[in-house]
Amino acid sequence: MQKDKIAILTTFILILGIIVGYQLLSGEEVKNPTPESKPAATSTRSVNVGEFRGISLQLHNSSPDHPFEQYVREIAQTGANSICFAINAWQENCSSTSLFIDGRKSPTDQRLRSLINLAHDLNLRVVIMPIVLLENPKPGEWRGKIAPTNWDSWWEDYTNYVMHYAYIAGETNADVFMVGSELVSTEKQEDQWRKLIARVRKHVGGLVSYSANWDHYMPVKWWDDLDMIGMTSYYELSDGEKPTLESLLEKWQAIKTELISWQSTIDRPILFTEVGWPNQVTAAKYPWNYYESPKDPDPQTQAACFEAFFQTWANEKILAGYLIWEWRNHPSQKIGPEDTSYIPCGKPAMDVIKKYFQYPNPNGEITKSSN
Repeated sequence: MQKDKIAILTTFILILGIIVGYQLLSGEEVKNPTPESKPAATSTRSVNVGEFRGISLQLHNSSPDHPFEQYVREIAQTGANSICFAINAWQENCSSTSLFIDGRKSPTDQRLRSLINLAHDLNLRVVIMPIVLLENPKPGEWRGKIAPTNWDSWWEDYTNYVMHYAYIAGETNADVFMVGSELVSTEKQEDQWRKLIARVRKHVGGLVSYSANWDHYMPVKWWDDLDMIGMTSYYELSDGEKPTLESLLEKWQAIKTELISWQSTIDRPILFTEVGWPNQVTAAKYPWNYYESPKDPDPQTQAACFEAFFQTWANEKILAGYLIWEWRNHPSQKIGPEDTSYIPCGKPAMDVIKKYFQYPNPNGEITKSSN
């Protein structure tokens, strides 16, 4: 009897060895129970109407004494229910094949975890948005025009960068993770994006999205792999004349009609990832360009732009929410009516934002991911 058991065990070991050997010789991957081989997680929870009413905070400093915690608390005190942490990687210019996280310009991973935990303790939903910045751009360059000499090398670095923060998002139960922002020139590379999204979902339990540029959301063909349509809101709302609230509302209505029609073909809710206007006379015409008129503040126009946005979208059922761009992120920054940046602190725009943070949205759900 004992000999029979030994014979059976020996036969089993030989068969197992033959199978493994065949897999190795044939190049077939031997599956291991590692995190990378787990089935991709998908978010199946519904997204509520107006669920995210938040403000973005750029994390641009590595000093342990930098008062990021103070800024998180300030955002919570505005009545916001969400915060977006914008984190950066750098590449030299648009033709660079490599990008990197600069430890001199970013908080440590442990600091980021601490900030996320603080935000959750303050009842803020957390959005993490990795952004690519150019260190020495050539004239006319920005991240939407990235064109590396070797795409494979660039995608390897970009994937490592995004996954680094995806792991942190998963560890800290972040509510939303953005796989990228305004990378217009990369968006046609559908296979690369779908692979990256699948990897992210293995580690992120929250909602997953991407932030498209305001004029380039339609060409993205992989919205079906995401939970929300992320997009900026830097539409041209004026022909150059000082706009009235009525003229701004008229411009938004045409935009809204087009967006609602297109969104119905995608069946995903919209999250406006950057809602902001610089405090400048040209805010309505060039909302994306805070260098246009930096010596000409116009807090009334900035406030009117916010009012028109909220009147247009605050009660819209296809909207998952909005993230205001942006909160102050350094003690040396000026705040108040003379400051011509996007920062709404101490300006009439902040009163508008606070009013709509409290604005009642219709009850109900927008959509459920079918990934």
